[in-house]
Parts: sequence; C-alpha cells; structure tokens
Amino acid sequence: MADAEPINWDHLKTRRPSDTDRAALRETLVERALAVKQHGWDNYREAWTPGELAGVAYLLQDSALLEELDEHEGSVLTRFAGALYGFHGARKEIESGLVDTQAWFAAARTELARRSSEADR
Repeated sequence: MADAEPINWDHLKTRRPSDTDRAALRETLVERALAVKQHGWDNYREAWTPGELAGVAYLLQDSALLEELDEHEGSVLTRFAGALYGFHGARKEIESGLVDTQAWFAAARTELARRSSEADR
C-alpha cells in the first residue's frame, strides 16, 4: 500500500454549486421531509446516510432524531454549507455565522409548509 498514489481532493475544493444545484438539493430535502411526514422514519433510517437523515430531521425540526444521531444545529448547518456553497464558499459561510445556510433552510421550510398544506386539501 505504500506505493499507492495519495488521493487528490482538489477537484472538490474548486467545486462551486450553482443556484440550480441548490434548488435541486432543496427539492430533494423537501420531498424526503414530505415522505417522512407521510410514512414516518422507519423506511428511511437504513436507506439514507446519517447526513441526509440529519438534514431532513433539521428541516422537520425533529430534535429527538437529531439527538439520536448525535447531531445539533451547528453540525447540520456546517455540513450543508459545504453542499450549498462548496469548500471555499463554505469556509466563508461558516465565518459569517452560517446566515445564508440558515436562510436556505428557512426557504425550504416555507416550501415544505406550502406543499404540506396543498397535500392536506
């Protein structure tokens, strides 16, 4: 194994998600939250990664699941800052207090509420 090439992560450091990427991530998260609201968590605990579970739980404000996953607001927001803004953008976002990431989740919650009320009609 000593002769193995080191892994180069530079391609991830230069990745800059677009507005389209962020919108697609929001759509996925909202869809998953709607599925959990309809069916509960059991079908998804093994299907989604812990990070995906934490993101949906945070969107749903499910503090019990976040605690079970040993996650808190800061860890979820920091993880999603990377997904939303890329490596360098996330560093700046974290330094600014994750304001844009919090706003992104607030917009996702608004979308979730809108779609939930439509489904209840």
